[in-house]
Amino acid sequence: MKKKVTAIICAAGKGGRAGFGKNKLLVPLHGAPVLYHTLKKFDIPEIDEIIVTSSEEDFAEISALSSSFGAETVLGGSTRTESVKRALEHVSGEIVLIHDGARPYLTHRLIRGCIDATVKYRSAVCAVKASDTAVYSNGQQNYVDRDKLFLLQTPQAFFTEDIKKAYSLAGGENFTDDSRVYSEFIGEVHLIDGETQNRKLTFKSDFLSPLPFAFTDGRIGFGVDTHAFGKGSFVTIGGVRIECENSLIAHSDGDVLIHSVMDALLSGAGLKDIGHYFPDTDEKFRNADSAKMLEEVVKIIGRKGFKVNNVSISIQAEKPRLKNHIDKIRQNLSKILNVDESDIAVSAGTCEGLGFVGEGLGITAYTVVSLNKE
Repeated sequence: MKKKVTAIICAAGKGGRAGFGKNKLLVPLHGAPVLYHTLKKFDIPEIDEIIVTSSEEDFAEISALSSSFGAETVLGGSTRTESVKRALEHVSGEIVLIHDGARPYLTHRLIRGCIDATVKYRSAVCAVKASDTAVYSNGQQNYVDRDKLFLLQTPQAFFTEDIKKAYSLAGGENFTDDSRVYSEFIGEVHLIDGETQNRKLTFKSDFLSPLPFAFTDGRIGFGVDTHAFGKGSFVTIGGVRIECENSLIAHSDGDVLIHSVMDALLSGAGLKDIGHYFPDTDEKFRNADSAKMLEEVVKIIGRKGFKVNNVSISIQAEKPRLKNHIDKIRQNLSKILNVDESDIAVSAGTCEGLGFVGEGLGITAYTVVSLNKE
């Protein structure tokens, strides 16, 4: 049974280091206040309730902004710890994600990852490995093994009853983040992979730097795949099993859409096609799950330093009708490719009775992807 999930967005601070003379979350970023972009990321079906903390000074403005997302605004305290403690009093979800309003660049994938990990481990804290040499200095310099050093981000997710208990035991003590409160009074937190683009806007220069998802050192990939119809009663398209009067003939599960995506990714990375990596002469790929094969392709291009930026797919089929399945297909691809659903376009059409597809003999899918060099 799905657990109810609440998101707390911390927006009660002043952001003095940014030097705007006002709450930095109300400063325009890419055409809208920072807080707008952060709230938009949590406006997804997986989040049942949003609570935003605000100072008394900004309450009217933040309330107006938050209400457009159906979010409740509550009065925060003089510290982050006090603000979260007050927000927790309003939480009705079994799981709560606590997020800094100044981190607008997180992805839907990261939010879903936090929820899934919390269900399994009772906590989930986003973290990225330190990439620079690190030194701890306290009168004497000590070098820290960066392979064991992690930088914590938000969201930080917990079972609500656990984090409420932790904050009640914290008393008046002040903490920099929620994982510290949890580890102090409940137990060790479970770390999950964060995102380098999920940076916190702290200084004015952070508002002037290029978008973290800018298309730099990018590649374009194109893929196409066709399968003919044979005997059967269903097809698998984008990881979705759909009833049909025929099935697609293939060595694997015949997921023509995913196969076109795989070829597009490999093409963009300058690699060989899927036949090289998953030959139809190899019995281990007989009836294979194409979604699992796509996961492997993502790892292959990742080893070449590439990640997916966005995907555009056009599938041509006289049967079955795909309109009611497109949202689920986008959800499946979003999880595998580690990109937001908003970065995946899927269109479905017919060939008006013309040609191989138009005669109902098979299905063809075309995919264009853009890749970024990490």
